[in-house]
Parts: sequence; structure tokens; C-alpha cells
Amino acid sequence: MNVLHQPVLVAEVLSWMAVRPGGRYIDATVGTGGHAAAILEASAPDGRLLGMDRDPEALALAEERLRPFAGRYVLWRGNYADLLERVEEGVWDGVLLDLGVSSLQLDRPERGFSFQADGPLDMRMDPGQGLTAADLVNGASEEELARWFAELGGEPRARAIARAVVRARPLRRTVELAELVSRVYGGRHGSRHPATRVFQALRMVVNDELGSLRRGLAAAWRALRSGGRLAVITFHSGEAREVKAFGREKVRPYECPGGVDVPELRRPRSPEGRWVTSGAVQVGEEEQRRNPRSRSAQLRVLEKL
Repeated sequence: MNVLHQPVLVAEVLSWMAVRPGGRYIDATVGTGGHAAAILEASAPDGRLLGMDRDPEALALAEERLRPFAGRYVLWRGNYADLLERVEEGVWDGVLLDLGVSSLQLDRPERGFSFQADGPLDMRMDPGQGLTAADLVNGASEEELARWFAELGGEPRARAIARAVVRARPLRRTVELAELVSRVYGGRHGSRHPATRVFQALRMVVNDELGSLRRGLAAAWRALRSGGRLAVITFHSGEAREVKAFGREKVRPYECPGGVDVPELRRPRSPEGRWVTSGAVQVGEEEQRRNPRSRSAQLRVLEKL
């Protein structure tokens, strides 16, 4: 495994999640096992870990990487949104969510995540699921495409790109779509490829990433014991907003009937959690030099009261 497959913010995760010998932990997005190996090492000699991931290729690599810790971990293929199907509630010391797409997926052209190499418009984190990026690109309406590009990708030319996609259909290859977006922009602009935001948006829809995140945060919270910690690494603003909103709801000392925060209707209650981190923990300069893909990573940690 090269450096691009290494986890981000490892020391920070271990510190802020307070990993200790004998603890019980869940790496709910285990990937190739980098964070999991660090957690198992820090929780030796008898710490336990459940690792889960949607990607069978990643799980196979994680199994190989974690072999020195045999007997102390279990790996499960599945979406972390379904965490409570496999774990006890209220007994885990820490849960880690490392969100977004992995380098393993980006570096496989046949997986269709990257605009930098030709491959099928796939983008499925779980290759066994039905919906692909090609299904969206060729089947969604112009209005749906524009909304996804704008809301999930932050794409300023969402409408123009959606219109161009509909006119050019069918599109089956990553390079076809990337070149189409570039033409809308009149060529490459700046250091970021024009297709970056479009590919991000399609990937998020294909894998229901924000829906999974909302369900996964709730499931992880229920799995934690009192004093347990939820650590989340995000890579873009959409993910960060969801995590911050979840945290605000857990730390506020009141509840809102009907879910609407009207000051006059607030009812006092004891907070369910507290922020351990003050704001987001950022990647340091040295780690960014080693792994440029880590530069947008942010770590936030909540403790369950």
C-alpha cells in the first residue's frame, strides 16, 4: 500500500477519541484498515474493534493489514447507516467515521470515481448495488441534475452543465463527462478540474452519502456508552454541515417541539453530549506534503454524556 492509501489525522483520532488499552471501538468506514490498525495498536493488549465498509475490495485489504491483531477484531461488509443491525447499544467506547471516497476507489479507473482516467460511469462504493452514475446521468431530468450539481457539488454552472449533459446523452465514460464539463467552462480553469464538483455530486447521489451520514450519526450515537466518543472526519462542506447540525442538537440544553427552534417554545433539558474538539481539527502542513489528498480533511469529536 502506498502513501495515498494511508489514513489521515491518525494521531489526532487516537488522542481526541481517547483510545485506551482494553477499549471497545468501531471503525465504521474501515477502508483498507489504516485507522483500525492504529486503534488496535493503541488499545493493546486486549482492546476490541469492529470494522465495517461497503467496499469488498477494501475489506480484503483491511483483513490483510489487520492480520497481526487476529482475535481482536471483526470485519463486516455493510453501510455504517445500518450499524445497529450488528452491534450492542450503549457499550462502545468510540466510533470513527472517515467519510468520502477513498484513494483505493479513486485510483481504480474501472470503479469510475475519477475524471483523470477513462472508465465506466460507475461510482458505486458497493459494487453490488444497482444504481450507477451512468443511470443518473442518462436517466435524471435536467432539473434534478442541476439541483444535485448545485446543492451537493456547489457547482456555480450547474444549470448549464445539466443542460449540456441532457443534450449529449447517452454518456457512458468518465472522460466523456469530464470533457463535456470542460467544454461548458471553455477549457480548464485554475488548479481544480472543472468536473470536480460534478463528479462529487454524482458520487454522493449514487451512494446516498448524506442520507447514510444522517442515519449513521444517529446509529453511532446510540451505540456509544456514556463517556464514549464519536469522531468524524469530513472532506467537504456538505458533510461538515451535517456533523455540526447533529452536534448542535446533542449539546444544546433545551429541546424544540416539532423540531423547530423557536425561543419561546424551548423546553429545558440536560445536554446529551459535549464537543471535545473546539471547531475542526485540521491537517498539519507536514501531513499535507506527504498526502495532498488530506488537505481538506477536518476532524470533529463529540462525547456522549
